Amino acid sequence: MHISQRQLFFDHLAQTSDFPLAIEIERAEGVYMYGTDGMRYLDLISGIGVSNVGHRHPAVMAAIQQQLDKYLHLMVYGEYVQSPQVKLAEALAQTLDLPQAQTAPYGKINNVYFTNSGTEAVEGAMKLAKRFTGRYETISCFNAYHGATQGALSLSGAEFFKRNFRPLLPGVRQIHHGVMADLDLITTRTAAVVIEVIGGEAGIRVPSLEYLQTLRRRCTDVGALLIIDEIQTGFGRTGTFWAFEGYDIYPDILLSAKGMGGGMPIGAFMASQEVMSVFKNNPVLGHITTFGGHPVSCAASLATLTTICDQALHQSATQKGELIKTMLQHPMIREIRGKGLMRAAEFESFEVLKKVIDTCIERGVITDWFLFCDNSMRIAPPLTITEEQLREALQTILDVLDEQ
Repeated sequence: MHISQRQLFFDHLAQTSDFPLAIEIERAEGVYMYGTDGMRYLDLISGIGVSNVGHRHPAVMAAIQQQLDKYLHLMVYGEYVQSPQVKLAEALAQTLDLPQAQTAPYGKINNVYFTNSGTEAVEGAMKLAKRFTGRYETISCFNAYHGATQGALSLSGAEFFKRNFRPLLPGVRQIHHGVMADLDLITTRTAAVVIEVIGGEAGIRVPSLEYLQTLRRRCTDVGALLIIDEIQTGFGRTGTFWAFEGYDIYPDILLSAKGMGGGMPIGAFMASQEVMSVFKNNPVLGHITTFGGHPVSCAASLATLTTICDQALHQSATQKGELIKTMLQHPMIREIRGKGLMRAAEFESFEVLKKVIDTCIERGVITDWFLFCDNSMRIAPPLTITEEQLREALQTILDVLDEQ
């Protein structure tokens, strides 16, 4: 008896909800994914912020193929000199050679520790901050999402998401993203503040310039490290290569993943050599990973970085983002928030939005909501999307709204 792939999906793949999309995709190219039934879907969320250069970008595929012909995993992280890791680390350091680095307490970020994912980058950064400062209190934001492992989950800012996994890490305090008065909670007991420049899963919350600059000064004044989580915002999504560039600040530790790999799994936490060097002693091998910085993923990431910079995709994201803001006007939409190609469209309720999302998917446009803001639609297409393709997707949404 033939058993469908869909049935095997439900029988053998661990499920994390009772309502997965369960769309079977046969292939993907550019901004489109194709179902086994011949249906074409425009990916308006980039696989949740991953496919910044689209699916199977030719430069990424070529880099992967070239590395496959050389070697795969050779040794645990940091022991062998592997060209893909070295070249990518150098290229990342170049993107961080910015004038505002001169104002940061520990100078320019020039050391990269590669991981397999964003949550691993968060975990490594938390350890690094504790080891460097000798403190243990970590501050994060309400309604923030930094990952699902136990340390990263401790930082997450929605109680419903973590209450059934307690006890979690002690010493974690939370502040409200964008609220100036809460910055007084950052003290000489604080090892680090972990914050997204733009609150992602909170529904794309864009803070003021004054807020982030005051946050930077506060961390400097009390000796706390500023850890900026650019796992969603990095690699060009908000109109600059790194979102923090738009606020004239500079982190002590920077986190990246998602759009970094061109579709391959990779993450990183980055700091100055002074900060990162504490992992070398007391104890030696203070942070270890087996597969972090996999050579194929690093090759794909370098091709992604080069493509974004050479084609100025981060700059074109600003113009395309304005198109979303101006075109997506409808009485059912209460507000459009965001920067670049990282946008949220707010609706009356989750129930209203869910019908819209389901109908859009039926019409071939993939969108979604946010973990901690389920009445807002996620709009974050690949940076490579053309204006014509974007207009087509937005018009589909408007048509669906007119039918409600």
